[in-house]
Amino acid sequence: MSRIKLAMAVVCVTTVLTATAQAQQPPTATTKVEGTDNVYIFRYMGHQSMFIVTPEGVIATDPISERRPVKPYIDAIQAVTKAPIKYVIYSHSHFDHIAGGKPFKDLGATFIAHKNVKARIEALKPADVVMPDEVVDDKKTITLGGTTLELTYVGKNHSDSTLVMRLPRERIIFTVDWIPLQAVQFRGMADTYVPDIEEGLKKVIAMDWDRLIPGHPGPGGKQVGTKEDAQNQLDYLQDLSAAVKKAVSEGKSYADAEKDIKLPRYENWGGYAAFLPMNIERYYDFWNRGI
Repeated sequence: MSRIKLAMAVVCVTTVLTATAQAQQPPTATTKVEGTDNVYIFRYMGHQSMFIVTPEGVIATDPISERRPVKPYIDAIQAVTKAPIKYVIYSHSHFDHIAGGKPFKDLGATFIAHKNVKARIEALKPADVVMPDEVVDDKKTITLGGTTLELTYVGKNHSDSTLVMRLPRERIIFTVDWIPLQAVQFRGMADTYVPDIEEGLKKVIAMDWDRLIPGHPGPGGKQVGTKEDAQNQLDYLQDLSAAVKKAVSEGKSYADAEKDIKLPRYENWGGYAAFLPMNIERYYDFWNRGI
């Protein structure tokens, strides 16, 4: 067998095994974060949220129940504790993360989000998204049952409403969609602000934390990352930006830039082959048209 055919065979087998492994995963799973006694990750298909259990109640994040029932999430929490669900906190304005929360509201939860999330819901009026009861401007701290959770807005990145949720004692942050684990940015980086996202990453890296819970598992189902993942994502965006800026300065078209730019350091990351051209296009628009 030639090397090319052998390589193609390996790729095919790997793809089949990956697809099979994903198909064999249960649709939901609850995992206690290692080294904590109160922080959990709830995975619902390819989305995940964090919830925190305290003696006085539960702080939950994103319902992640767009066009599917939220009951499995509530059941997962109630399998851990019978304490009331006191808060639901939205990570940002995108409906795949924040839809489906009405049953939480029916249980008496207070919904909290950045002020721009509320403005977005008011403008679009989605049928299955609960309006926040309280909003965050730059910072808000929630204290419940001996647990402190800080909600911080570091500026525009993936949306103009993303919160970084930090547990100081546990040294954990939860923030969604803009710091993927070992993966390039999703598709065309919709609703992503360039270069603001790079400045936001610098602010997050400067914060005091050790572990990151993102809104989607990484390659191999990895659910928790580290500060190195945030630094690697900043490196990727800066390398991408520099390469696209150079292509624009040389008068290359979109198509030529997408064909010529290769970032081999990241070629083993999730989404590299499929999404790198789309990421290039987003930065091309910034360097070529200032948008």
